[in-house]
Amino acid sequence: MTTSAFERLTAALACALGKESSMRSLIVVIVPLLFAVSFRPTPPRFQDDLTRQVFAAESSFARSMADRDFEAFARHVADEAVFFGASSAQRGKAAVLAAWRPFFEGTDAPFSWAPRTVEVLASGTLAHSSGPVLDPDGNQVGTFNSIWRREPDGRWLVVFDKGCSCPCAGGP
Repeated sequence: MTTSAFERLTAALACALGKESSMRSLIVVIVPLLFAVSFRPTPPRFQDDLTRQVFAAESSFARSMADRDFEAFARHVADEAVFFGASSAQRGKAAVLAAWRPFFEGTDAPFSWAPRTVEVLASGTLAHSSGPVLDPDGNQVGTFNSIWRREPDGRWLVVFDKGCSCPCAGGP
């Protein structure tokens, strides 16, 4: 017959707390118990909430183009961001903003985008968003892929952005 961990713990506590117990016996029982409880697995992150946060951040980022709001666009870009262009990568927020400023000239946006998928790491620190890039007539001309990082203050900022021209192969 085997004894359960609960039965062994109960017996140990009964022994430690008996008439002949000392402070040392109590410590011998309680310290390992507290140690075991403190190393329980962390409960799963609220993935749905984090996914909604990134979806909202990407949607706000896209809305900045539609609203022609360059300052709002800039607020979504991390200082060390890397955005891939047609022929080279722009490294750093200043370079990204310089390359994207021409897209904000004029009253009509030259393109739009919207998140279709968002995935967040279990750690809740990085996320990937992807979706169609549309021309002014609503025709898909590409697909964007953005990597978002959650900052210490809880904001999500783009750290990598890369698009591909259509037709893009569908994923699994």
